[in-house]
Order: sequence, then structure tokens, then C-alpha cells
Amino acid sequence: MESMRAWTTDLEHHRVEPGRKPVPTPAADEVLVKVLACGVCRTDLHVVDGELAPHHPAVTPGHQVVGSVVRLGIDVGQLRLGDLVGIAWLRRTCGACQWCQAGRENLCPQSQYTGWDADGGFAEYATVPESFAYLLAEGSDPVETAPLLCAGIIGYRALTRAALPPGGRLGLYGFGSSAHITAQLALAAGAEVFAMTRGEQSQALARTLGASFVGEADAVPTEPLDSAIIFAPAGTLVPPALRATARGGTVVLAGIHVSRIPALDYDSTLFYERDLRSVTSNTRTDGRDFLKIAHNLGITPSVTAYPFGQVDSALDDLRAGSASGSLVIDMTLPG
Repeated sequence: MESMRAWTTDLEHHRVEPGRKPVPTPAADEVLVKVLACGVCRTDLHVVDGELAPHHPAVTPGHQVVGSVVRLGIDVGQLRLGDLVGIAWLRRTCGACQWCQAGRENLCPQSQYTGWDADGGFAEYATVPESFAYLLAEGSDPVETAPLLCAGIIGYRALTRAALPPGGRLGLYGFGSSAHITAQLALAAGAEVFAMTRGEQSQALARTLGASFVGEADAVPTEPLDSAIIFAPAGTLVPPALRATARGGTVVLAGIHVSRIPALDYDSTLFYERDLRSVTSNTRTDGRDFLKIAHNLGITPSVTAYPFGQVDSALDDLRAGSASGSLVIDMTLPG
């Protein structure tokens, strides 16, 4: 059986290990993709660190994949060999439940996810159902496109749920991969961005992109926010974000995992019709809409690239917050 290089999650020691796995065989409705690049996401850390309950033993993480189609399942009818495609976090839904039927497939109780329920992109090959693959424009840069497939899509969904008024003030708590892409979307729409984040590199990136205010993660913005998005997985940021938000404003939690939220003082946080919302995955419509907008606006992530042999180092750097912007595994780099 043909084998490939792949990284595998070691849940006991909260790390990934390099090794080999069989090249996966695509199911009837799937395609096999030769991985060209794969973004490194905080959700990968949640899987590796056991903060998300294991769904698949010794899974290969990675769910921001760009690659070339090299094999077709027998029922595949639209994609062709050689197509450049993206693989995102949402991998399958049932298509029949009340949420799927209502266009809210991100809430499907039977949903499955890349790099959690099935092996993902920290490998030389990965599979994806044809209907959940994103056909990318020919000539797209795999490394620059990879972060758009989760960080970008989730940021876009969070921004739509933030109910930001035209020209409004948007607070971003945490300024990593998703936030720095979301900031570009908001600024392009005429919003004013306030960035609260740890780390000199992330703060410098926020200033470079045009944030009006940049401070530490618990800093108080100089003006009341109309909306805020919390990208950092820190529940302790919820009360200050709500207090920083004006009457009638909205705070969105964009992470799949957040540490415990402290008790909220009703009068100073939720009163005056402030909304507190969460984001759960995304729909394929979110993905298609965002990728089109990103292409039209020329949204470009700030990327630090790592060779395939340094997946573990990339995850460690993400955990430590020692790199800014988006981290991407580039399969063309030596090492």
C-alpha cells in the first residue's frame, strides 16, 4: 500500500509526531488532494492539547488546506484532476436535519470536521467530499490562500454576527490569524478598528494594518465600541469587552473553545441591550461568499511559512504567541 508522510496527534503528551500513514483512498463522493500548503490554526492546538474531546484516534490535524486534485471518487461529477481546491474545517453534514434544511448547516448535530473527525492537511495527501471542497481560482497562491479557509471564513462569520453599523467602531480582542484578516475586511468597509492583544509583533501588525487604537489584551479602548469580537480563547476577556461596548452593542465569541467566563455583573455588562453571541463553525455559503470578497478586495494574510518537517515547531510558536499573523506549512520548502 502506498504510504505518505503525516503528522499524528499524541494526546497523552499533547503533541504531534511525524511518521507515515497509508495514502487515503477517496470515498465515492470524495477527491484525493495532494497538499501544497496547510494553515496552522488555534483549533489544531485545541485538538492536540485535548481541549476538544477526541473524535478520531491518532488523527492528523490541519484544516486550512490548499492542494491539487489527484484522484476522483466514482461519484464525483464536477471537480477534475488538476483542479486547485481548498479544504476547510467543516467536512460533512447530514443535509436532512432541521438546521441543514434551514441553511444553518453549521449547527448540524451530525457535522464532521477536517483534522478532528478525519485526517487533515498536516500530511502529503488528504481527502475531502466534493461538495465541501472549494474550487479556487487558477494561479492562486497556496500559502497566502490557506489561512483564508478557516481564519478568514470564521472571521467573516464573526463579523456578520457582530452587527457592526456602517462606519462603526470594532474591537478585536486577540490579533492573530483570524483577527488580522477580519480587520482588513472591516477597514475596507469603512469601520474603525481597535485592537487589544498581547505581544509586540501582533500589536505592530495591527498598527501596520491601520488600527486606530492598539493596546494590551485587557486595555480599555479610548472610545465606546459598537461591536467587539473576541478571538483569544480567554473567557476572562468577556466582561471587559462587554463593558467597553456601547449601549445596544454586540460582543461575539469567535473561538471553538474558550476558558471559563467569570460571573457577569448584569448592570455593567449586559444591561442596555448589549448582546453576547457565539460562532459555531461556518456554512459553505459563508466560505464561498468570503472567498469571493477576499479575492475582490485583495485580502492578503501576513504569513510566516514553515517546512513540512516543522509542523511541531509551528504549533509550539502558535501556543507561545511568538509569531504574528498567520502560520502556514509550505510543502515546497525544504526541511
